Amino acid sequence: MTATTLSRVAVGLPATREPVADVLTRLGTPPAHLRVFERLYGLRTTAVVGPDEDYEHLLLTTAGRARPAADPALVLYGHTLLTQPMALRTGFPGRLRDSLALPATVPVHGISQMACTAVLRCVELAARHLERPGARPDETVLVLGGDQGSIADRSRVIPLVTVAGDSATAFTVRRGPGRYRVLGQARGRDTRFHANLRMTPDETRAFGRACGEQLTAVVAAALADAGLRQEQADLLLPHQNNELFWNAFCTATGYPRDRVHLDLLGELGHNYGNDALIALDHADRTGRLRPGQRCVLTAIGQGAYFHALVLQVGEEE
Repeated sequence: MTATTLSRVAVGLPATREPVADVLTRLGTPPAHLRVFERLYGLRTTAVVGPDEDYEHLLLTTAGRARPAADPALVLYGHTLLTQPMALRTGFPGRLRDSLALPATVPVHGISQMACTAVLRCVELAARHLERPGARPDETVLVLGGDQGSIADRSRVIPLVTVAGDSATAFTVRRGPGRYRVLGQARGRDTRFHANLRMTPDETRAFGRACGEQLTAVVAAALADAGLRQEQADLLLPHQNNELFWNAFCTATGYPRDRVHLDLLGELGHNYGNDALIALDHADRTGRLRPGQRCVLTAIGQGAYFHALVLQVGEEE
């Protein structure tokens, strides 16, 4: 079977950085908790759309950098927050098509209701679309991802867990040659935590424990789907919630901490479903990934959702 691949990965980040402590202070966070976020979690600043910036422009510009030469058969937009700023102005799919010079016949679908796993889920949905009966072998799917969390502080803060910022990603999925070959993937769901940010304190504590257990299981399942063992994963590209979580993950699984790519955590913090794609782009550009290496992209969603995607790096595009 022809491999599914990801190509033309693009990342868009606003120019403005806001201290995480400022966001938390506006919400009345106690000073002791502020120290936890910085010293234990490793969270210092977050990327936000500034007064002279526009999130829709950021998303469309990023999408343009990932657009394949030929028109894609489908556009998917994965997002965590149900209400995006451009959704408040009707006609976003039309503006997206205009920006990318796409015909009106190209479908544009939003993928949500699965929290921060939506962007990685788009890879699975894109692959299924390309494998459908009657699909042309040269078809592609353009995937967009991102949220503007800064539109409301309460939508970007998970108490005692993380603070989210604004970002955009885009990439092309196809069958055939591409920079990143999909080797395997897995996803999970734990319905005990459907209350999301309305969970009780006891449920919140149980959710924290379940996240480590569930993500460990999903990563193992994705590696098994790829025919790999844990030690054969050269790099883990994390859901960038906080450093404490990943230290605990490495202790529990034995996965080397220096293979978890948290280089951007202090500057960018959490970026909803874009975390692993931002880490992938950064690791590749800075030489952490070389052709033949395998990496695991991870995502955790309130609700609770879990996703892991195993990619193998190919030659330069």
